[in-house]
Amino acid sequence: MKAYLQRSLLLILLVIGMARPSSAINLNVADSVAVKGFHLDMRIQVMKMPAMKKFVLNLSKNGINTLLVEWEGSYPFVKEPLIANKYAYSRQEIRDFIGYCNSLHIQVIPLQQSFGHVEYILRNYKYAALREDQKDFSQVCPSEPELNKKLFTTLYTDLVATHNSPYVHIGGDETYLLGHCEKCKKRAAEIGLSRLYFDHIKMLCDIVVSLGKKPIVWADIALKYPDYINLLPKETIFIDWNYGWDVNRFGDHAKLLQSGYEIWGSPALRSHPDNYFLTDWQKHFNNVRDFLPLSRKLGYKGIVMTSWSTSGVYSTLFESEDEPIELYAIRHVYPLSGFNILINYYLNALNPASKLTNDQFIKSYCSSRYGLDARKAMLFKKALCSTPYNVVHGKVISPSAITIGQLLDSAKTSLKTLRLLQPVKGLQEFKHYILMADIRVYYLTYMKIEAEVNAPGVTDKQIPAYVLQLKKLLADEQRLNDEFTALNQDFLFKSSIDEENLLRSQKVHVLYDRLAKVK
Repeated sequence: MKAYLQRSLLLILLVIGMARPSSAINLNVADSVAVKGFHLDMRIQVMKMPAMKKFVLNLSKNGINTLLVEWEGSYPFVKEPLIANKYAYSRQEIRDFIGYCNSLHIQVIPLQQSFGHVEYILRNYKYAALREDQKDFSQVCPSEPELNKKLFTTLYTDLVATHNSPYVHIGGDETYLLGHCEKCKKRAAEIGLSRLYFDHIKMLCDIVVSLGKKPIVWADIALKYPDYINLLPKETIFIDWNYGWDVNRFGDHAKLLQSGYEIWGSPALRSHPDNYFLTDWQKHFNNVRDFLPLSRKLGYKGIVMTSWSTSGVYSTLFESEDEPIELYAIRHVYPLSGFNILINYYLNALNPASKLTNDQFIKSYCSSRYGLDARKAMLFKKALCSTPYNVVHGKVISPSAITIGQLLDSAKTSLKTLRLLQPVKGLQEFKHYILMADIRVYYLTYMKIEAEVNAPGVTDKQIPAYVLQLKKLLADEQRLNDEFTALNQDFLFKSSIDEENLLRSQKVHVLYDRLAKVK
């Protein structure tokens, strides 16, 4: 009788598994990865709350049990009100969202940067004493332990009051100014950069542990300066973020594995070199394909997909030498609304039983979402992945020599292909790809003009022709803005959409205004 019940239960589970979407986690396959997560970057492109809930609902249906949220200025701290920005949610919205996620069996882990990437805090002169540098205020000074402890105890305590996850992510990545100020230079000379880094991280981890939570830290600096890694409490978890490079990129990877700490892995579906005008689709597909199996092989206990809306490096608008007005993210990317195919590829790859290759998944996805046959699916892939190169100072950054004109021709071919595919369903989602390709053609058209007017020997007599080309380009700006607005109006706030539209074409306006004065 017991064997019969077991067989019956197995049959039920099999039927449930077959009824789920292909990307759902297979209940019948043992999985050593307990934490299946997705990271939301709220530094820019802050999502409307209904869009957030719709987004996590899809994640929950496909096996995600963890949401790592980098709230930054969108979180309303009670005792530190200067930190919030114009997109900050209310505390009730935060609580409602976390409650909604909990109802879907998704824990929400807050990510509070506490070393580098804290411009949004240190921009306020209330915190000036914590800055490592008074002009580049991206990093706190680890030689001010009491001030840091007071601030971050306050912030973590607030976050713990609204989040019921057992974890708090304290950041700790990309501390480029480590050992920069005079105090830190002196300490680094005495104790070394590793000790300078880990003394600060230990203080932060100890605060988190004292609040009954487990601290999470990005692993790049620990890999670079590993000597004092074991200063951290045993509860600490490292996230090894790898976006398609050798595991020893930051340092000796074996030392992280041998440290004894729990480790999670983290790929990315938006990262460098992505920007307004480029998404390296093939890189991200390959990153998911390669790094998830590696994470399991290395024994990582969690996997969290990162999705960076910006690089985290900012340009500061100063009113005077000492008074900042505003911060502008140096690199933007297309909103998360346009990346459903990569999100679903990640969800599919989380299933340890999944054996789909990139091409097999794309064919399956294009068939189910857009009604495209295998041949058209491969045309779609080719259009997405063709020539993913940036242009810097008039030169195409590519493995082999290619001109901007050739790059532009490739982009035009991709755009034409996407328009000709004519999906029979999923039209709204497909429009994002067409718009991204359209924006890329717009951008490369401008870059070709910019390179030509910067070439040696250009005279004032040639300028009117370029002014006409720029004028023609600007005439197309409103159409792109309208399409971007229509596709993202339910996803982003209006002021965020307006900013994206403004900044995307800023260089075109600047060059036009300059050249139009030439007679």
